[in-house]
Amino acid sequence: MIRFFHRARQFSTASTISKTKTMNLNKCYFRYVQEEEKVNISFLFKIKESVRQFNFSRLPEENLQTLLARIGTNIKKVVNKNKKKKTDSVDIDVNIKFMDKDNAPLPEHYTCMELFKINGPLRLEILENTYEAVFNAPWVTSISLPQSILSGFPVYPEYFRTQYANINMCAFNWYRGLSVNEKGNAIVDMHINWKLCGNGFTYTPASDDIGMKLKLECIPVNEITVGPAVETVSKNVVEAGPGLCPFETRHMFTSNKLNCNSFRCVSYNILADLYCDSDYTRTVLHPYCPPYALHIDYRKQLIMKELHGYNADILCLQEVDSKIFTHCLVPFFQSSGIEGSFYKKGKEVAEGLACFYRSDRFRLLGEETIILSKAIQTKKCLEPIWNSIQNNKPLTDRLLDRSTIASATFLSSIENPNEVLIVGNTHLYFHPDADHIRLVQGGMFIYWIMDVKSNLMEQFPDKRISVILCGDYNSVPSCGIYQLFTTGVASDTLADWRSNENEAVSNLSLKQSVPLESACGTPQYTNFTAEFADCLDYIFYEKTNLEVEQVIPFPSIEELKANIALPSVVFPSDHIALVADLHFVK
Repeated sequence: MIRFFHRARQFSTASTISKTKTMNLNKCYFRYVQEEEKVNISFLFKIKESVRQFNFSRLPEENLQTLLARIGTNIKKVVNKNKKKKTDSVDIDVNIKFMDKDNAPLPEHYTCMELFKINGPLRLEILENTYEAVFNAPWVTSISLPQSILSGFPVYPEYFRTQYANINMCAFNWYRGLSVNEKGNAIVDMHINWKLCGNGFTYTPASDDIGMKLKLECIPVNEITVGPAVETVSKNVVEAGPGLCPFETRHMFTSNKLNCNSFRCVSYNILADLYCDSDYTRTVLHPYCPPYALHIDYRKQLIMKELHGYNADILCLQEVDSKIFTHCLVPFFQSSGIEGSFYKKGKEVAEGLACFYRSDRFRLLGEETIILSKAIQTKKCLEPIWNSIQNNKPLTDRLLDRSTIASATFLSSIENPNEVLIVGNTHLYFHPDADHIRLVQGGMFIYWIMDVKSNLMEQFPDKRISVILCGDYNSVPSCGIYQLFTTGVASDTLADWRSNENEAVSNLSLKQSVPLESACGTPQYTNFTAEFADCLDYIFYEKTNLEVEQVIPFPSIEELKANIALPSVVFPSDHIALVADLHFVK
């Protein structure tokens, strides 16, 4: 029973029906929630000058007698509570009836689920209120606005979930209003003088929105009908943005979307919140960055604006919090026609990789993912590596304890039907004495990708399969991973193998046959903190099938040092996004 009330409370707070829309006032909404085996019921009830939302979550097999009794009990409590005089607080008789199309009461033995099968309009009568019963209408199950809203940065509904709705058909209306009066006293949200300021899934506040609250109204729609309008109000007012961010200068080179043979690829470690939101981070790692600018509610506003402005066709992200992927990245990108997948790290780590692609340019053929520590002992393509290291216990103990993941997303070009891309993505282990671990992981990654490519070539013999490998490799250009990927060989004499003498690797040479090149070359910095700055991130591409058209210029040293290091009020991550335009070689 406790679990039921908890669910009911979640349901009631998640769907706040707009009380100002007349379209909501005379309807009672019934929804079957299959995954919970519940029938959810919602309606607005006017009591004197106020309107109250009632929500019920009932079992499908519950009969009308029980349902109507429950509704009546709840209505009676609220009506009696609103009596002004104690002498008026006599229990009222709440008369509730379900009427069919012939104006006859429905038999009370009918179940909640049977209501969905009855032909013709049904009415629910509660005291003086008459409601049209609406079944499985488009519905917003949850919606909210970000805690931090900045002028000049796009805002959009978070934790946005619908049922029976087509998100591309839903209507979104944005309102703004002052939350304090001329005396500086707070105004209750429902009494704010709201004025329409925009439409669409996203809204970018202007400078004259600063100091105001925002309200978002969503009207869910599908191909058949319209659901009740739902609204949510920002908890905080719009604040001034940080001014021009360096990534906005980079946007000058990506203002146009690409087409035909060309496509734009981004690789970006966006700095997971679980590594950023701690006292250690604030006081030791990034003491130069204001605490508010380390908070994910602030950083994600910058991340979204930055990613959106690149107009990318393919985005590979690292250090993606699972909640950020689900509740922020997915709804934001879907509104722009961009689809994506999330690949969670091993163990209990709540972050991982994400790969997004523009759905009008690429079609998803499939995807694979491996946890490197598990794959090394199970994948046949990795046997040569495992056979060389399995007797080195200090090494294998450390290697098998890692949560590192690698993903491969298979994309077919819509404009070039003969072209298929394997978009690999990974984030290799970081530690100062772990060059040997990273080189083993890098070898596993490319060996696995070669196997994936071989299998795809058999599956699609009439297609040209090309490889792109994005990621944060935590490896500078002088290390073995860069040599392995760009020359095809990492010999057993490399210094990397001896980065930790206790775990030193011997008699292991790595070879790979995919002709790769670094799309952005070896920039001076892709990671820039106070303690360390160098090139760690790459977009490797198969140079026999693909060519680089443009590399988006990196921020200047002056921009990187303007606030000492990264992250900062204008850089949301300690890494810099790699952005390159590629095209298929004909």
